[in-house]
Formats: sequence, structure tokens, C-alpha cells
Amino acid sequence: MSESAVTAVGNDELTALKIVALEGARSGPVKISCSGLAERLDASNQTASRRLQRLEDAGHLERDVVADGQWVSLTESGEAALHREYSHYRRIFEGTDPSTVELTGTLTSGMGEGRHYISLSGYMEQFEERLGYEPFPGTFNVDLDEESVRARSAMSSLSGVAIDGWEDDERTFGPATCYAATVADGETVAEPTHIIVPERTHHDETQLEIIAPVRLRDELAVEDGDEVTICVEAVR
Repeated sequence: MSESAVTAVGNDELTALKIVALEGARSGPVKISCSGLAERLDASNQTASRRLQRLEDAGHLERDVVADGQWVSLTESGEAALHREYSHYRRIFEGTDPSTVELTGTLTSGMGEGRHYISLSGYMEQFEERLGYEPFPGTFNVDLDEESVRARSAMSSLSGVAIDGWEDDERTFGPATCYAATVADGETVAEPTHIIVPERTHHDETQLEIIAPVRLRDELAVEDGDEVTICVEAVR
């Protein structure tokens, strides 16, 4: 997100974002009128409209304006903004650490694409330089449980390691973000590992792809269907 987009969103816009989310925009598009939003914000219609526009400009909302209102839905960026607020309140009232996210799921077999892409030199060189290791060729794939699917969006509020996109003579390869993590099966803990989140992927929000310098199935002695816990940490 650009610096200008971040500075355009203040507490007033986050209040509007929270109201839209409470209306159900996290699950899909909901119809919002500026007059209805203005009433809840105790502001003018023009002010309500400006706040929605700023949220859209910041990438926190997607809008489809129609004759009698607009259909609005939260983006991943919008969810992350609300999760940051949520993390602050949890730290105040529960004493939790907002710099970590804990996820749980079961090990599953991938389609083999990870092995190919991880091994490409344009990515491998960046992994070695920025993560400090050469990943085992292949990804450790986890199907998240229902609660972790919801919690996953908090991960995007953590700082990660950027992996740049690149191109060769034949095609362009997209960027990705790597989040530092530990993976555990009972008392056995594997680190370093990183959750890799490509900008373009065939996986949905229910699945994680994890890389490590070793074959994690061997390191943890796990197989498909076994439950693992992933603790995601902000890069210091």
C-alpha cells in the first residue's frame, strides 16, 4: 500500500470501516446508503461519502455505486486494518501479543506446483539472501480449521519479507510475501520456516504453503491428516 493511501485513512475512516463490517461487508457485498451511514456517524451525507471514498482509495473497500446507494465489501487490506485495531484492544484488555498469530490445521498433499516454483533461480536467490536459507524444493501444505481461516487475515497486519517478482525470456513471475513462523506437532517444533503468500495463487484462504530449509514432513514425522500448529511472528 502506498504511503499516501495509508495517511488518507484516519480514525474517522476506520469508524466508517467498522460500521460497514458490522453490516456484513466482510462476508460479501452489502448495500449501504450515505444517508444511513451518515446517521450512524453523526455526520453529513457528504462526509460519509468522503470517508467511503477514502477507504476505497486506500484499498480497504470495493464499491459499486448504484442509483439508490452502493454495494460495498471489505478487501483483505480492510480486514487487516480492522485486525490491527482488534489487536490493540486485545493487548489492552487481554494482555495478548499482537505481533503473533496462531493457526491450526491438518497436513495435506499439494499439487506439486510448489516444488517447481520454489526451485526457480529468480526466487531461490532471493530466499537465500532475504530468508537466510535455501528452501527444500517443495511446500508443506496445511488445510486450516474454521477458526484459523478467520484468524488468518490478521497475518496480513504483520510485517513480512517481500519477495520481488521477476521475469525471464518466456514469462513473468509474480511477487510474494514470506511470514516468519514456527511449525509444531505436539512437542516437536520446526524452525526456521516461512509461510509464503504469492500475490497470485490457486490456493484459497483455507490453505497455507510453508517453506523451510528441511523437509518438514521428515523433521516433524507427520503425514497427511496430522494436525499441526503454526505460530506466525512479525519480522523484527
